[in-house]
Parts: sequence; structure tokens; C-alpha cells
Amino acid sequence: MTDTPLWRAVSALGTRDPATPLWRGVIVLRVTTLLFALGSFVVHYDGYTNKWLAWTSFGVMTVWTVLSSVFYARPSTRWPWLVGVDLVLTVVLMFTSAWILTAAQFDANTPLITTVWAAVPPAAAGTRFGAVGGVLAGLVVSVVTGLVRWRFDVDVARDGFLLTASGFVIGLAATMARRSADALTRALRMEAATAERERLARSIHDSVLQVLARVRKRGAEFGGEAAELAKLAGEQEIALRALVTTEPTHPSENGTTDLRSALQLLATPSVQVSTPAGEVQLPEHVTAELVAVAREALLNVEKHAGEEARAWVLLEDLGTEVVVSVRDDGPGIERGVLERAAAEGHLGIAESIKGRVRDLGGSVALDTAPGQGTEWEVKVPVAARGKR
Repeated sequence: MTDTPLWRAVSALGTRDPATPLWRGVIVLRVTTLLFALGSFVVHYDGYTNKWLAWTSFGVMTVWTVLSSVFYARPSTRWPWLVGVDLVLTVVLMFTSAWILTAAQFDANTPLITTVWAAVPPAAAGTRFGAVGGVLAGLVVSVVTGLVRWRFDVDVARDGFLLTASGFVIGLAATMARRSADALTRALRMEAATAERERLARSIHDSVLQVLARVRKRGAEFGGEAAELAKLAGEQEIALRALVTTEPTHPSENGTTDLRSALQLLATPSVQVSTPAGEVQLPEHVTAELVAVAREALLNVEKHAGEEARAWVLLEDLGTEVVVSVRDDGPGIERGVLERAAAEGHLGIAESIKGRVRDLGGSVALDTAPGQGTEWEVKVPVAARGKR
């Protein structure tokens, strides 16, 4: 692919973590809560029963704040296990409050040594794992708070609710950010691919397609073997034009393919394909069956209507159903021919067309008469888009 600004934008989106702004918020939250914990440490220091353990706990909090901030600032070091270590270390530090605070301080509802610094792991877990991770981390911190204080009152319940709610909201925001980035990446990739096909189409039109068109025109004028070469050149011209102007038919993320693009590839000098302007997304197996039906109908045109016959394929998306029509200007089918063929065991049309459509829950209508050509009309309900 050409190195265009659009492709560079797609590449940049593919390598960037959409939740980076939330990670920055986690870092800011960690630093500010450490400062708050420092203030609480200074205010209640004289009442602590184990001052060296208090200094050790606060020192670990400070060191971990620096280390975790460095790791969380880099997308390549936001490991899942790091968030787990963050949660475990916070829980351990919270339990040290049982040997730091006095009984009087617990009775006075003095903050734990970690105080609001313990609110960071639920935010980090939500950012890394989504809403479920944030809620689980919030519940863990809430339960540990109750265990350390050895009671469950309104204050503990309030703190637990705020922790789980913040983890849920941050996790939900992170999930939506990643989904939005994925959708934007797919849209930009499709736009870039379309632009590249248009560039190739212009290039091919200026060279290969013009040569093929000239060969087709001059060969038809000379006749004979030259006319046969002209016919082949015309078929290649149509196929090449469809290839560079048609969307790819690869399955999408949800397992659907574009029936419009798949049918456009059937176009030849004698087959004209008309489709809606927009995509007609169907489950992959439904698209494959409808294309096979159209091919079978066109094969019958070539076999029974002659090489000079022309055919038209029409696709309609009516909202409640998808309609594929294949019509030709051949001699048509006499009344009773299909019935006699079925009675003799020749079930090609019945099995290949009617059988396929019946399996999709659709219907087939045949309109033909001697001298009036043949038209197959296939209808498949929209419900088939989501049914396997």
C-alpha cells in the first residue's frame, strides 16, 4: 500500500492505547492521594503505636508511587500482572494499619495508613481490565477495609460503594474508548483501502483498460478469430474493472460479507450486474449460497440460451428481505420442460437453485415463456442475516 497520511493515521491508531488518558488520570490520582496520605500521616503521627512500621509503610507507598507511575506512563509496561501487584501491595499496606494505629484511633475512625491512596488500584484495574476488573478490585479494597477496622458500618459501606462505583465507571470508560478506537481504525482502514483502489483504478484505466478496450473494439471489427480474442479481452476488461472498483468480500468482524460486492464480480460483457449503492451485509454462508444461485442461473443462460444471449443480475435490499433476480433475453423455457426433467431425474435446477434458497428460508419464482426469456427471482428474509 502507498504510504499516505491516511494509512499512517491507521498505523498510529493501531499502536496507541485508547485508554492512555485514563492511565494519566490514574497517575495523577496516585500522586495526589499520596500527598493526602502524607498530610494524614503528619497529623496522626504522634498517636501511632508503631512509628517505625508507619515510616516503613509510608516509604513503600512513596517508592511504589514513583515506580507504578513510570510503568503506567508507558503503554509497553502496562502489564496485567503489574495491576495485580498494585492491588496486593495496597492490601498488605492496609493490613499494617492494625499494628500502627491504636485502639483509640480505630474507635475515633482515624484513617488507615494508606487512607485514600488505596483508591488507586480499582481505578487502575478498571482502566486495564474494564468494568468487571474495576468492580472486583473495588470490592477487594472494601472488604479489606472492613477487616482491618473489624467492623462494618455506614462509613465502611460508603467507602466501599464509592470504590466499586469508581472502578465500574472508569472500567466502562476504558472499554468504550477501546471499542471506539477499534471502530475508527476499521473505518479509516476501509477508507484508505477505497482510496487505494481508486488510485489503482485510475492507473489501470490509463493503461491496461484502455488497451483491452481497444483490442475488444478492433477485434470485433475484423471478425473471425480476432472477434474471439476481442470477446476474451472484453471479459478481462470487465473482470479487471470489477476487481479494482469493488469492495473486498472478506468476512467482517461479526462474520458477515457484502453480497453487493460478491455479485458485482459476476459481471462480464454479456452479464450486467445492478446493485444498491450501499453494502448489503449478510452472514457469510448466506452470501455464498446466493452467489452460487446466481452463478447456477447464469450457467443455465450460457448453456440453454446461447452465447449471444445477454443476462442481467439485479440485487434489491427491501429491508425485510433481500431479492436477487437473474433475467436473460434467451428463447425462454417451454411449459412443462422443467417438470419432465424432474420426472426423468434431472434435478440440477431444482436442487441447485430451489434447494439452496429453501435451506435459507427463502422462496424462488420462475417467470418464463417461449420467446420471452427467463427470469429467476430469489427472495431471502432479512432474518437470515443473523440465522445460521
